[in-house]
Amino acid sequence: MKRHKWIAAALLMTVLTAAAKSDKETFPDGSVMPAWFADTSRVDADALGRRFVVTDHGVKNDSTKLQTEALQRVIDMAAESGGGVVVIPRGTFLSGSLFFRQGTHLYIEEGGVLKGSERISDFKVMKTRIEGETCTYFAALVNADGVDGFTIAGKGTIDGNGRHYWEEFWIRRRWNPECTNKDAQRPRLVYISNSCNVTVQDVRLVNSPFWTNHIYRCHHVRFLGCHIFAPTEGIKAPSSDAIDIDACHDVLIDGCYMSVNDDAVVLKGGKGTFADKDPDNGPCRNIVVQNCTYGRVHGCLTLGSESLHDRNVVLRRCRVQRADRVLWLKMRPDTPQHYEYITVEDLTGNCGSFIVVRPWTQFFKMQERPDMPLSQCNDVTVRRVDMDCRMFLDIGASDKYRLADFIFEDCNIRDGSESFDTSPIENCKMKKFKRTVFSLSSVSHR
Repeated sequence: MKRHKWIAAALLMTVLTAAAKSDKETFPDGSVMPAWFADTSRVDADALGRRFVVTDHGVKNDSTKLQTEALQRVIDMAAESGGGVVVIPRGTFLSGSLFFRQGTHLYIEEGGVLKGSERISDFKVMKTRIEGETCTYFAALVNADGVDGFTIAGKGTIDGNGRHYWEEFWIRRRWNPECTNKDAQRPRLVYISNSCNVTVQDVRLVNSPFWTNHIYRCHHVRFLGCHIFAPTEGIKAPSSDAIDIDACHDVLIDGCYMSVNDDAVVLKGGKGTFADKDPDNGPCRNIVVQNCTYGRVHGCLTLGSESLHDRNVVLRRCRVQRADRVLWLKMRPDTPQHYEYITVEDLTGNCGSFIVVRPWTQFFKMQERPDMPLSQCNDVTVRRVDMDCRMFLDIGASDKYRLADFIFEDCNIRDGSESFDTSPIENCKMKKFKRTVFSLSSVSHR
């Protein structure tokens, strides 16, 4: 009898354990999503330590005066005092590259603006990471390397003051159509590297000369409620990506607004024929983008153009307004790439193309490699999508990559294109997929 009771108890425990597991959120590959991803609570800046209001320590409230050295002294003072919060009060403060230390944080009060210099000479030239390569380039306006627990908070603004850089870029591009991003020398807005438990919350990040936010070799990073903007009309802000995630894992982007003149959330990790052999490169995994609103962007979620291996990527519960593309998988013929376990779900709005998988050949350089791996995209799921699209499916075949195991489920699509070819995909499944073809003039993308 006791044995029977023990067996019954064991069976009950097994059932309860299975039920508990089923209640937990999972990544696309079926692994349990850690509870960390459910935490969208704000960091309490008052609990981060002593406040160092910059105007109390020699920084002038003068929007015309470059104050890089004075601002850096406040950061260094905070670090030497055991850490604390560097506060930008109401007003505009002009600066070149700033470097935050372990234990220091940045708080920008409402009405406060940390504004970047329009002179590239005010930004330090140093070894850094840019466009999938470790190289010598310009530091960002805000830099933090090896700063665990780093927080940027407040309802103020980090303004890249990018107009001068954008004008110069377009002049260079007219003079030389092959001009690359690095040829037109421009700083990023925020660069955070080799750090964990990072939070960027509630701030306005605008007018970046180049990429807006770039994180490299970081983990457990949260962007919460940020407003990220760069002009998409008039003098456009070239390559002003909203958030570049470079060889990182466990990243949460929640409740942000993104409208920039390039891709919004971009996964990067390296490029080139032997990129998978370079220890400076690496994969991205466990990336969740949710509850966001997109304005004009080239791609809402883009894997590439400098990616190696991206796994467990989720885009969900977002509103899309006039994006050129929603999911863009850039396939470089010169780079071994593997994109897998990607889920896009619960999206509404309108776009140009919803999903694009095409070779990406801009500024690429193929080298000889006999054992070059075949690139591939697999286990891509799109479900519960209600969208107006100029073209829902834009997928091209190539002998350089393999596409397999795509699922389109419970979707209501109004498509402005007659084209709908799933033949490049091995094992493509359509479930409860409603597609209505409209004339292009009835699709409200632009």
